[in-house]
Amino acid sequence: MGRLADRLSAARHELFVGRVAEQKLFQATLAAPELPFYLLYVYGLGGVGKTTLLHEFASLCQSMNINAALVDARNLEPSPEAFCAALALALGVTPPASLTQFLATQTQRYVILVDTYELLSPLDSWLREQFLPELPDNTFVVLAGRQPPAKGWRTDSGWQNLMQTLPLRNLSPNESRSYLNRRSIPEKQHRSVLNFTHGHPLALSLVADLFGQQQTQPVSEDGNQEEVQSLSYDGLFQPEQAPDIVKVLLEHLVQQVPDETHRTALESCALVRLTTEELLAEMLGVSNAHECFEWLRELSFIEFGWRGIFPHDLAREALIADLRWRNPDHYAELHRRARDYYTARLQQTTGQDQERNLFDYIFLHRNNPVVRPFLEWQESGSLTPGPVHEADIPQLIAMVQQHEGEDSARLAAHWFSRQPEGIVVMRDAEGQIAGFAMLLALHQASRTDIDVDPATAAAWNYLETHNPLRPGEMSTHFRFWMARDTYQSVSSTQSLIFVTSVRHYLTTPGLAYTFFACADADFWTPIFAYADATRLTEAEFKVGGHHYGIYAHDWRLTPPTAWLSLLAERETASEGASTEPVHPAPTLVVLSQTEFTTAVHDALKHFARPTALRNNALLHSRLIVESVGVTANTGERVANLQALIKTICDSLQATPREQKFYQAIYHTYLHPAPSQEQAAELMDIPFSTFRRHLKTGVARVTDMLWQREVGSER
Repeated sequence: MGRLADRLSAARHELFVGRVAEQKLFQATLAAPELPFYLLYVYGLGGVGKTTLLHEFASLCQSMNINAALVDARNLEPSPEAFCAALALALGVTPPASLTQFLATQTQRYVILVDTYELLSPLDSWLREQFLPELPDNTFVVLAGRQPPAKGWRTDSGWQNLMQTLPLRNLSPNESRSYLNRRSIPEKQHRSVLNFTHGHPLALSLVADLFGQQQTQPVSEDGNQEEVQSLSYDGLFQPEQAPDIVKVLLEHLVQQVPDETHRTALESCALVRLTTEELLAEMLGVSNAHECFEWLRELSFIEFGWRGIFPHDLAREALIADLRWRNPDHYAELHRRARDYYTARLQQTTGQDQERNLFDYIFLHRNNPVVRPFLEWQESGSLTPGPVHEADIPQLIAMVQQHEGEDSARLAAHWFSRQPEGIVVMRDAEGQIAGFAMLLALHQASRTDIDVDPATAAAWNYLETHNPLRPGEMSTHFRFWMARDTYQSVSSTQSLIFVTSVRHYLTTPGLAYTFFACADADFWTPIFAYADATRLTEAEFKVGGHHYGIYAHDWRLTPPTAWLSLLAERETASEGASTEPVHPAPTLVVLSQTEFTTAVHDALKHFARPTALRNNALLHSRLIVESVGVTANTGERVANLQALIKTICDSLQATPREQKFYQAIYHTYLHPAPSQEQAAELMDIPFSTFRRHLKTGVARVTDMLWQREVGSER
């Protein structure tokens, strides 16, 4: 009869995938006449497959007729005596024979495999300096643990030449799919499973086990399959629906958290893209987060970037899934703290610093199942956006011709010559063009140029018919955008183009309307709906036989501040999948310049009587709603309107020329005299001069408020 151990080994081997390079290294080392090195130090995250790999190494030894002993540190005390006893037992050496003496008498090669080595850290110096040096040179040792080699190994010139380190990473996407196929996981689930597991072997195994349990659920007496646990949302795997998986993963990744402050630090690090001490202090609400930051740095699954630290992808996924399932209110609060930090930084930075802060801001939305499939998130990207160079134009035109045809290329050349400043080029680390976006300023184009292109003609006709631009307002058409190799498919280039578009939304003064052209509009519907962009069939167009869909946003109805709040609500909603706001968006009124002027005059007239301002049209304008927030009541809006008018009026005192205009407004509206005649007397000027000063002052205040209304001042 066969042994159960043999069947276990065969079952493990049947499900083993990947690690080809690691196996080749191990086999080549053992096959060499003389060992090229004597210690292989394997390290990686908990659950990344170190134990499985060691079992595979043991099987390879068996196939090569090499004696191997596997010792798991979880089964012994960290003492020299316990270690030697466990190893002797694994080698079949009967005490009291000396282990090293036994190995010295053997002519064949031996392999010692030590798993969970991090538990033997108290023995690290003893093993390095006493035990291992006593072994004969026909013995090959493999140590596998969570942490990389301690400093003693790395600074010892002898061990530097006699050992090799082997960091163990997650399985590749192809290896992960191979494993899922072996576990009979439906192919339609592969993408969502990989999005969560990132190829982490333990996570893949746990998800596969759970799917297996679901497929073999018991059948009730009425013949219906009983639901033991729901694994999916809208038919696809969602980690929040499988808290048991998350719990097991966290137990493997996070062995011990000192207190709630450190837990919040860990959760914050998982939420944001890159963590610095400054950001961590904001997230924790403390003045100094150095101790917590240093604690995070020591965790095995924390990695280092040049701008900060970040967790391994699986650790990030598990921590966020656990937090959203366990305490959604706390998740929303951490999200708000990070959002406030990035919002402040966006206002304080420019150029690449502002772009990085914006990417960090957008990263907060990566956990949303709507957003995740449409953006590639990279801890450190090699692409950078920048202005176009004259020498780039032929390459960009060729790119358009390749992906959209000759007719589109001709239109692109037309616009490139008219508005080269609107071209943003994405370059890789070598400076090569990876893609580009054409941000066409419709308000600057002549009607002749607009009519040349079906895209701009359709967009301009829509604006004139439905939402005419007011004086000082702007409209941008994202006319061309593409990656060099993947066109408008999901890619790192496409993701950077989207980030660039958001930066444009938030930093362009006077932006009123944006259009975004898509070759495959249906594919992009979920992400544009999430971003509050409406598909406009009236603005869609055809060029060269290709149909292009259009997504648009009216920034007068949902200004940037309200837009960011809307996206935040969608991200922190319980399921995170809805494109409907948790709170209804405020009702905004897009006032013409004439209507706005009338409303300002009315507000000045009733400035001293707040109750009379409750029906003023400005309360529902962008001017006020963007300032007070989406949830402000009428009283708060009235108070804000009064404060804003006073601030604008007070600014007239900055120059001697406008001081007289301020005095006229002050004595008429802010602190009114019984009559305008008496106001003129208080200023000691003729009444006709007073009326002229008042008219000029009101016009100046109205103009400054209008510039804020249309967003020309930010």
